[in-house]
Amino acid sequence: MSNPLTPYSLTYSPEIPALLRQMNFTIAISVFQKGKLIFLASKNGKELSQLPRNFPRPMGLALQDNKMAIACHHEVLVLVNSPELATTYPKKTVRYDALYMPRTTYYTGNLDLHDLAFGAKGQLFGVNTFYSCISKLDGDFNFKPIWQPPFITKLAKEDRCHLNGMALQDGIPRYATAMSETDTPQGWREQLPRNGILMDIKTNEVLARNLAMPHSPRLYGGALYFLCSATGEFLKMNLSDGKQESIVHLEGFARGLDFYGDYAFIGLSRLRPTSVSAAKLKLINPDSKVGVAVVHIPTGKIVGEVNYLNTLDEIFDVKIIPNCHFPGILNTEKPAHQSGISWPSGAVWQP
Repeated sequence: MSNPLTPYSLTYSPEIPALLRQMNFTIAISVFQKGKLIFLASKNGKELSQLPRNFPRPMGLALQDNKMAIACHHEVLVLVNSPELATTYPKKTVRYDALYMPRTTYYTGNLDLHDLAFGAKGQLFGVNTFYSCISKLDGDFNFKPIWQPPFITKLAKEDRCHLNGMALQDGIPRYATAMSETDTPQGWREQLPRNGILMDIKTNEVLARNLAMPHSPRLYGGALYFLCSATGEFLKMNLSDGKQESIVHLEGFARGLDFYGDYAFIGLSRLRPTSVSAAKLKLINPDSKVGVAVVHIPTGKIVGEVNYLNTLDEIFDVKIIPNCHFPGILNTEKPAHQSGISWPSGAVWQP
């Protein structure tokens, strides 16, 4: 008789821990369904370890220099890596080479923030899905709208087009994805499955239509990449002529995308049976993969996978944390973070 699986059981290709170790990075994934942020790190180049931490409904993740931002249910939490606190962490059994500590909270209210990104001069931008706009977060208001699709006539908590994805260029939002061009409350749900769009924020031009639930637009290496979640497709758009190239089809609902070197890291989900959209699109497939696929961009080949066997069904975002083998992170759920005190010239753990 086999032993039952422990929570968060996973399998992975041997190439994954080897790649993480060789290139010195960690994978972060947000799991809003379970209220978790998970770090996937290499132990020794052969084994993969994971560090889950509780956060309230985490979705979009953003990284810039030593900062990490997490879009949570009613706020955006900004954490800062303190190497000094990492090396002196009181729990001696843990040896972190980075430690993200809570430092700032933006109280946004429930905006259903999707993609999140740091811009020029540390500005923080979020895709405000409920209010169908891209917003700047600075603490003066719950949000400051800086752009909305031209077909949206009113800012209201009505999720009119399910604006969800954002790519920055030169530190400001430049491209966006949405499920439809509708301007009525929840209107996008009636337009599924292939009415998604990719837009140029600067010109208000629709660059592509009839997309199957597009998510996660990202600029990388002079090209624009994005995911068609409903088909599991990873695509590239040539910005000079607008031509699209399908790189690879993946087994799962593709959402969450980041790059490192010649590799793309893509989140895969199995949509929940209670999802109205999934049922309508017949996307509920018990055999769909849940985890992260690694794609070699020059060849379009899947070179490794992390697959969860239980506990998780949906992954929202994927981010690469460079230059660290095993980072730690503290939340505000427990008082431990209050003991880590840092200032420009030092840091100490208070008793």
